[in-house]
Amino acid sequence: MSASGALAAYRPELRPRVLLSDPLLDGAATVHLIKDAETGNSFKVGAKEHFLIARMDGERSLGEIGEEYAGEYGRRLADAHWQQILAMLGTKGLLAGAPARDPVRAAAQVAPAPTAERRTLLRGTLPLVADADATTARLHRALGFLLAPWAMVPLLALILAMEAVVLARSGELLIAVRELFANPVLLTGTAALLWLSTALHELAHGVVARHYGGRVAEIGLRWRLPAVIMYCTVDNYQYFGTRRQRIATAAAGAVMNLVFLLPFCALWLFAPLDDATHEAFAALLLLGSVQAFAMLVPLPPLDGYRIAGQLAGATGLAASAGAYLRLALRRSPEAAAYPRRARIAYPAYVSVTVLVLAGVVAAAVAGVHHLLTA
Repeated sequence: MSASGALAAYRPELRPRVLLSDPLLDGAATVHLIKDAETGNSFKVGAKEHFLIARMDGERSLGEIGEEYAGEYGRRLADAHWQQILAMLGTKGLLAGAPARDPVRAAAQVAPAPTAERRTLLRGTLPLVADADATTARLHRALGFLLAPWAMVPLLALILAMEAVVLARSGELLIAVRELFANPVLLTGTAALLWLSTALHELAHGVVARHYGGRVAEIGLRWRLPAVIMYCTVDNYQYFGTRRQRIATAAAGAVMNLVFLLPFCALWLFAPLDDATHEAFAALLLLGSVQAFAMLVPLPPLDGYRIAGQLAGATGLAASAGAYLRLALRRSPEAAAYPRRARIAYPAYVSVTVLVLAGVVAAAVAGVHHLLTA
């Protein structure tokens, strides 16, 4: 049985503000995220529901969508199923022609209102600009040309060359770091430069997101004393057009950290500096490189975890991988019910994460050994 009569002729259309994600692994299921960009509310639907919702473009009738569904899944939907889907979308205010929902009331119906964080001396957040999206748009107009291949390829080549030098002379740089901690003035200056690098890291996320049509909701300061850092919140990261765009946005911060080091590397290698400044720049190169690559470790909430999630095509990757491995190690029949993509992605993520952490530990041990024996 399929949609009949007036229902079959109805041509539903999603509001322009409705965003749909690519298919994502979520445990053993494959889901899509749907977000109302006006209220910020999002929810998950299965592949079949997404098949229907994605075709609600105002051009196709329910009868035509139903025929496509029957061709894909081998069954037709009854009126009750259509009414249930339309009621859900209408209640959430996602259909054109449905009454607009009050954003505050809509958010309250989906989830309890979050308690605003009270700012104290020890912890809190502080937005720095009134319109973060407009600020990011201005930065993109000024600097967006650097994202073109003719600029980005040489920058990446210079970064690779710089990191090859850092690796080859890591022993020397480690000694410079040790000496830096004995000079309070240079240590303070280096710490200030590293903090500036973290600020540029966050702005880079926003500029690249804007380049791909993203919306930056907030730019501000977050403190958990003694740490004070900038943050940049991108509203619709999961809904960018391609996976490559989402990975580029996640990696932008670490790339910015390394670009920031390029002029200091040039000065360290080629400028006639006094010994103290030369050692300070050497320490900055090593500490800044560690800072950049630490953000690429695939653990939440780091940028590397976002990249891993995109490569795996998954949401909640760490939790899903942990749940799958527990089932697999117990040889539970439930593990075999996971789709093949999940059975590959989850163990691969855990294996890569373990290898990365082992590499971090090995590098730390080698560094300590060098300092003790130098």
